[in-house]
Amino acid sequence: MQTQLADFIKHTPEGLEADAILRSCVHCGLCTATCPTYQLLGDERDGPRGRIYLIKQMLEGQSVSAKTQLHLDRCLTCRACETVCPSGVRYGRLLDIGRDVLEKKVPRAWLDWLQRKGLRMILPYPKRFALLLHVGRWLKPVLPGYWANKIPKSPKKTDSVSKTESVSLTDSVSIWPEIRHARQMLVLEGCVQSTLAPSINTAAARVLDRLGISLIRAPAAGCCGALSYHLSAREEGLGFMRRNIDAWMPYLEQGVEAIVMTASGCGVMVKDYAAALQHDPAYAEKAARVSALTLDFAEVLAREDLSLLPTGQGRRIAIQSPCTLQHGQQLPGLVEGILAGQGFALAPVANPHLCCGSAGTYSILQPDLSLRLLHGKLAALEAGKPECIATANIGCLTHLQSGTNLPVVHWLELLDFRC
Repeated sequence: MQTQLADFIKHTPEGLEADAILRSCVHCGLCTATCPTYQLLGDERDGPRGRIYLIKQMLEGQSVSAKTQLHLDRCLTCRACETVCPSGVRYGRLLDIGRDVLEKKVPRAWLDWLQRKGLRMILPYPKRFALLLHVGRWLKPVLPGYWANKIPKSPKKTDSVSKTESVSLTDSVSIWPEIRHARQMLVLEGCVQSTLAPSINTAAARVLDRLGISLIRAPAAGCCGALSYHLSAREEGLGFMRRNIDAWMPYLEQGVEAIVMTASGCGVMVKDYAAALQHDPAYAEKAARVSALTLDFAEVLAREDLSLLPTGQGRRIAIQSPCTLQHGQQLPGLVEGILAGQGFALAPVANPHLCCGSAGTYSILQPDLSLRLLHGKLAALEAGKPECIATANIGCLTHLQSGTNLPVVHWLELLDFRC
């Protein structure tokens, strides 16, 4: 694709990056076949190729409007298009650049702006989010059906223990095992997951403890920065990234071998720290180190002997592979292979590449499209008559939970002795 970027961005780091991405696109259109919003709406501007054109026109100085914003807002950033692109177009990165530029060119309606600002002010902060969640659960009986269903039930209680306490895994299903192994890894507790389902990371710690690995929490770490970064609050998102890097570096210097992600949405963001901070002289090198050491929980287990973990004994499971796992991190089939190897029976799922409609804040900002995608995904997951649905991301988990009576769990919890 030939480009002639406008002077306002032409010689900036973002402009040079966007120009290279645009020039790699050959207009083949293979991406449209896998794009969830194009399949729903049938509008070229609601598919990757059309959005690339819109971004190109904007960066070349052509006029943009709220219509341009609408088409970019409708994108799930599922990155299914990247998986099938024969030219390796980095569409997700181009979209981040385009949205950031567009945010400065087209002012949002005050209600839209307020909603996005509210999400950024609440979701990344566990205490604030916990308070809002408590209020939401109290108001749930009087809320409209869609929003009432979006409020999950109270999580199971979990407790932590000090590093000096000796606790057997059989003593309690809710206690974090002591740090007792030479092999140690860090875990990102996160923001939303630590509030909605703290049992996930606790289960991860117990599973790894069985494998001779101690999982450590860094108290100063928090939100991965994805929410702000993808809502065009770039500097705010970078601030979260720098804070996490500062929190993790002392542990890395002490020999921690990896940073484990139990939420695939956080995982894809942390793996992108190197790219996001590549022009920051104070953090570029540290960000590259953090990204290089970041592993999804499935990547960790794929390298270990899992004979000490429980077997599935033929339990029938339907797996929803989050977009951030199969497209963002390019780890398709890894979770499925681990669970099948442990004796779980995997129910067939049609069109597993399609997004469930959660996509971070998408289910809040684009509820109609999100709901249509949810119904399609649940129909595919339930068709094989599974006992439960397993996923790898907290956003997908709560979104799927809102539309089905089947249990929805994080897949790693299936490998915990309490399940």
